[in-house]
Amino acid sequence: QVQLVESGGGSVQAGGSLRLSCLASRYIFSTYRMAWFRRAPGKQHEGVATIDSGGTTGYADFVKGRFVISTDHAKNTLYLQMNNLKPEDTAMYYCAADLPRLGSRWNADYDYRYWGQGTQVTVSS
Repeated sequence: QVQLVESGGGSVQAGGSLRLSCLASRYIFSTYRMAWFRRAPGKQHEGVATIDSGGTTGYADFVKGRFVISTDHAKNTLYLQMNNLKPEDTAMYYCAADLPRLGSRWNADYDYRYWGQGTQVTVSS
C-alpha cells in the first residue's frame, strides 16, 4: 500500500506560480511511475505530467513549457512547479502512483491504483 498526500494548492492570479507537493508514505520512486492529474468541475481527469523511475518526464501539450514535474528521493516527495498559470488551469490536482505495466498509458487514470486526496488550484483572470 502507498499513501499519497498533496499540498501546495491555492488561489493565484493569471501569470502567477504555485508548487504542488505530493508526499509518499514510503520510498517508491525507484520503481513506480508517478503522475499529476487534474479534474475541473464537470470534466474527467486529465493527465498533466508524469515521471518514471528513470527520471524521464512527459507532459500534456496544454502545460508544456509552463509546468515542471520532479522528485526529491530523499524526501519521498513529488513536485509540480506550475508557472504562468491560466484561468483554465483551475482544477483539483491529484498525484497518482503505480508500477508501470506493459501497454499502460501515463495519462490514463485507470492505470493508477494509488491516489492522493487532491489539492485545489484556482487561477483568477
